[in-house]
Amino acid sequence: MALNSIVEAIGRTPAVWLDRMVATRGLEGRVLAKLDYLNPGFSKKDRAALGIIEAAERDGSLKPGQVVVELTSGNMGTGLAIVCGIKGYPFVAVMSRGNSAERARMMTALGAEVVLVDQAPGSVPGEVSGADLALVEQEAQRICTDRGAFRADQFNHPGNAAAHEAGTAAELWKEGEGMLTAFVDFAGSGGTFGGVMRGLRTRAPGLRGYLVEPEGAAVLAGQPITRPGHPIQGGGYAMPDLAALQGVAADGHLQITGEEARETSRALAREEGIFGGFSAGANVAAALRLLEGPERGGAVAVIICDSGLKYLSTDLWG
Repeated sequence: MALNSIVEAIGRTPAVWLDRMVATRGLEGRVLAKLDYLNPGFSKKDRAALGIIEAAERDGSLKPGQVVVELTSGNMGTGLAIVCGIKGYPFVAVMSRGNSAERARMMTALGAEVVLVDQAPGSVPGEVSGADLALVEQEAQRICTDRGAFRADQFNHPGNAAAHEAGTAAELWKEGEGMLTAFVDFAGSGGTFGGVMRGLRTRAPGLRGYLVEPEGAAVLAGQPITRPGHPIQGGGYAMPDLAALQGVAADGHLQITGEEARETSRALAREEGIFGGFSAGANVAAALRLLEGPERGGAVAVIICDSGLKYLSTDLWG
C-alpha cells in the first residue's frame, strides 16, 4: 500500500544479526543491529524529530506555520527538515562548522535554512566538543527569540525519548524474538538509550543497558575530561546531565576511541555490508566488547544510527 507522505516511512526499520562479525572474532553470543540509517533522513533522529513535532502539535506549543529551530550535528536537523517540510513549518538548523559538510548540504536540499557556527578557539574540524555545542546553543537561542520560533530542543523535549520507547524498543523486542539480554548505545542527547531502555524493561525488567562515550570525554561514567574533541560525531559532548537519562539506570559504561569506532565502521561495511557512520562503529565495537565480558553468550542490541554517506568528506573512509 502506498504511503500518503514520506513521514509515514519513518520507523519500522529492519534489524540484522551480525553473526559474521561475531564468528570471525571467535566470540560467544549475538549482536542485533537495528538499521535506522534506512530511515528517510538516513538516521535514527527521524524518529525523534517526528515524535517532538507531533507532541508539540498535540499540546499546542507549536502553532500552524510557526518557525522551528534546533541545534543539530546534522541528523536531527535532517529529520526535522523532512517532517517540517511535509507539515508546513519553516525550519532553521543551527550547526557547528566542525560537523561534516554533507549534513549541511543535505538539510539545505530538503528546504532547511542552515546556520553554521564557528568552532571554539582551539577546536579541530571534524571534532565537535561541548564548547562548540555551547556556541551553537547560544545562536539557536538568539534565533528563537528573534523569530518567535518553536524550539525542538532534542536534549530536553520528552518527545525524543518517547518516540524510541514506543517505536524502537517495541520493534527491537519483536525482532530479537525475546532473546535480547542487553542494549548498548552511544550517548548524544540520551533519547535513544532512555527511551529504548524504558520500553525494553517493561518487557524484560532484567535486561541490561550500557552507555557508550568517547575515551577522554566520559563524564556519564564519572571520568575526568581529558579529550573533549573527538571524531565520533553526534554525541560524546561531555554533558553530565541529560534529561532523557533521568530515572534510567545504566548497568555499565564503555569508552571507545575514535580509531576503534573508525575501524569497526569499516569492518561493518566489509563484513556485513552495512554502511554506517562513526557512532554505528562505536556501538558495534562496544557490543563486541560486551560479548568478550559481561554479556558473553548473550544477545546485545545496537542501533546503526546513521549512514556512512554522511562522512565521505571525513577520514572515516579515507
